[in-house]
Amino acid sequence: MDDIIELIDVHKSFGKQKVLDGLSLKVPRGRTTVIIGLSGGGKSVVLKHMIGLIKPDQGQVLVAGQDITQLDDRELNQARRRFGMLFQDAALFDSMNVGDNVAFPLREHSKLNEKDIMKLVTEKLAMVGLTGAEVKMPSQLSGGMRKRAGLARAIALEPEIILFDEPTTGLDPLLTDAINRLIKDTQERLNITAVVISHDLAGAYRIAHNIAMLYQGRIVASGTPDEIRASQDPVVQQFIHGRAEGPIEVL
Repeated sequence: MDDIIELIDVHKSFGKQKVLDGLSLKVPRGRTTVIIGLSGGGKSVVLKHMIGLIKPDQGQVLVAGQDITQLDDRELNQARRRFGMLFQDAALFDSMNVGDNVAFPLREHSKLNEKDIMKLVTEKLAMVGLTGAEVKMPSQLSGGMRKRAGLARAIALEPEIILFDEPTTGLDPLLTDAINRLIKDTQERLNITAVVISHDLAGAYRIAHNIAMLYQGRIVASGTPDEIRASQDPVVQQFIHGRAEGPIEVL
């Protein structure tokens, strides 16, 4: 199986704070990779490197074999066409209704006529369980519905890769399970590559083909959910079992 994304020896600091310290990670094509780790440990920074929102101080970021750190703005924008992204808060435009939110990337990046755009909007909303929600405003949606609308927008251009930044944060257990099921169903139906940042270990075990643990700026463990559970690394064991005692210092 080939890897559609590969980070190689990536270093990144913000001022005096070292966030990524020689991080290397492979993301297999057509699979779901979940990145776990401590809050504030750099997981979202990894995601932003993948899509070229942040450039590393050192190292390579390969997307389909192309090092995006070497691209100019035009080439980088073209490379980003491979991606959809669901932000933590869904990042919907509050001044637009749901239909226009989902249509936005189609209007910006395709040459489709309005009739075809709206047909796709209806189709994508149906896929995420929001049939008939086109005229609703974001303020009228629940937290779970906002996530669904954000996912419909993320898949509007039918990308190869979708990045999920903490998709279940702030949701109750029932909605968390519903969003995890939606991520799994979407990945399987569209045969996309999904990269998910998550604190939800139960959900990670359910949706992931591969789990990678970030600690102190590096990937310290990577494997299937069963392999992660069976890891003998005390850092991994402490984290996945939520123990205060262990090599990870809990403030």
